[in-house]
Amino acid sequence: MNYLEVSPYGVVGKDFLVLTYASAATLPAGAVVEIPVGQRKFVGVVLRTVPKPQFECKEILRVLTDRPLPPALLALQQWLSQYYLTHPSTVWQTILPAGLNKSRRTQSPATSAARTVLAANKQKGLCCKDRPCSKELTFDQQTAISQILKMKSGTALLHGITGSGKTEVYKALAMQAAARGKSSIILVPEISLTAQLVAEFKKDFSHVIVTHSKQTEAERHLIWLEALNADQPVVVIGPRSALFMPVNNLGFIAIDECHEPSYKQEKAPRYSALRAASVLAEKSGARLVLGSATPLIADYFTAQKLGRPIIKMNQLARPDAVKPKTTVIDMTRSSAGSKNPIFSKPLLEAMEKTLVNNKQILIFHNRRGSAPVTLCENCGWTAFCPRCFVPLTLHVDKHQLKCHICGHHEPPPTSCPVCREANIIHKGLGTKMIESEIRKLFPDATVRRFDGDNPSGEGVHDMYDELKSGKINIIIGTQTIAKGLDLPNLTLVGIPQADAGLMLPDFSSSERTFQLIAQAAGRVGRNKAASQVIIQTYQPKHPAVVCGSTQNYKAFYDFEIKNRQKNHFPPFAHLLKLTNSYKTEKSAINSARKLALLIANDSQLAKIHILGPTPAFYERQRDLWRWQIIVRAAKRADLVKVAGLIPPQHWQSELDPN
Repeated sequence: MNYLEVSPYGVVGKDFLVLTYASAATLPAGAVVEIPVGQRKFVGVVLRTVPKPQFECKEILRVLTDRPLPPALLALQQWLSQYYLTHPSTVWQTILPAGLNKSRRTQSPATSAARTVLAANKQKGLCCKDRPCSKELTFDQQTAISQILKMKSGTALLHGITGSGKTEVYKALAMQAAARGKSSIILVPEISLTAQLVAEFKKDFSHVIVTHSKQTEAERHLIWLEALNADQPVVVIGPRSALFMPVNNLGFIAIDECHEPSYKQEKAPRYSALRAASVLAEKSGARLVLGSATPLIADYFTAQKLGRPIIKMNQLARPDAVKPKTTVIDMTRSSAGSKNPIFSKPLLEAMEKTLVNNKQILIFHNRRGSAPVTLCENCGWTAFCPRCFVPLTLHVDKHQLKCHICGHHEPPPTSCPVCREANIIHKGLGTKMIESEIRKLFPDATVRRFDGDNPSGEGVHDMYDELKSGKINIIIGTQTIAKGLDLPNLTLVGIPQADAGLMLPDFSSSERTFQLIAQAAGRVGRNKAASQVIIQTYQPKHPAVVCGSTQNYKAFYDFEIKNRQKNHFPPFAHLLKLTNSYKTEKSAINSARKLALLIANDSQLAKIHILGPTPAFYERQRDLWRWQIIVRAAKRADLVKVAGLIPPQHWQSELDPN
């Protein structure tokens, strides 16, 4: 009889990190098994063989997979648990798909035939379908590939301007990995970009595995098994969770648009996919490429400090590409004015001209809904969520005011509940209001809005073919539409409120504003067609607006890194965010003050700085009051000690919140 330590999927108990079981069969580390825990059955992962213990052990019920998990994935699970102070069972819930112990129908022959195994071509200069590469590479692309291939393993930052052809670099590196019998993982920040990237890779690869959260539990299970059991190299494409697909012989990882906040998970384990990918690459002996036109300030600084390769691509992929004409409209000046409440005169004229020329328009605004504020013009009453205490957003199409935090909704009032006057107005700008106004202005145009309110089946990835073909004349969207899309018929980008994000209470708000402007502007200027970008702002001289409009990363980096150093924010310090939740405001305040005092009086924590306590960014959520403490330290290890002081109830911690 063999005795094995097994890590369960799902929290069995706070103190039960591993459980010991007996097995007549010899099982390797990484074997996925079903185990009995009390009267229930759990999925578990074998960690190691151990000597026979002094206590009686239950037997493993059954083995769920033909092959064990790759050793690098086991090492990553342990690292995630330790680095982000998360129970190992919770980490398994992030890494493994749900329902592994459920019976599934076998994959249909049609599906198997469609996913034929990759036959890697080892001939130099040929792709995996035994033909020349689909595109001629630019000098910058060839140089980037050459520099990355010089690394045996490790991380490189691929800093390429929008339209420089980073995808072709990823493809070439994945081909090289396949020729060595190695698999690749390509991460994208949003499901919306999956269709475009998959289309590109399927031109040159036969075995492309796509995974994302819109798939059913059964679909994800079958895809996961396909990756685990693959006998030849595969290419996995998907958002953040695709990093945990159990591919064997991993040789290459690419994280496209690596600056995007969606690469940070907001629930435990609150991990950064960039950091997790670097660990997975190290354990696999793989190359990791972080690609972006606007990399995070902290990542760029760290790459410089550690001497990691920073590979620049300043050449557009198409030699005939014409850079767009960029215009910044100062909305404080009367010259920008028009009779329209949203669009300046230059932007309206440009939209009319674009439609006459049968070209595409993109209007970018990073706030959904029709109007973010509903108030009484007579007494100042404002419609707030009764559970979260944030302004309710008007959705005209559904005739309701909605909270974007908890989902509370109610009909818009016809009169003020305080003064009873009928002077109710709706202020601010949202994507639905933009859509309504555009439909009035251009009734014959085909208009589509893409944001968090899109129903299932009407997202960017669902309508990608219509977007690319130009059947949709005017595209309206939040950041979902501003990421990495390459639309050949697009010639005009308009940004009605470019400075909207600058008012957020976050040290990185300037960086995020710069990224969004630069990325939205980068959707045009990719081919020989003349194009333009029109940016409306009330802060035309703010560095985020100035540098974003010209896509001048260096100038913005120089400005921002000085601010970060002056104010002791990352990358010059580490942060720990501590947030509580209570039913009463008094309890939240008292608990926050008590914990802040406890941390401040701990003699072992002399090198930390406490910011707060203060109300959390959303002070109230779902009937709960929330207060927070930010702890700053030069060494991350000091923050790990602070996290150990957190009470087990009412509090949650987040290391590296940005």
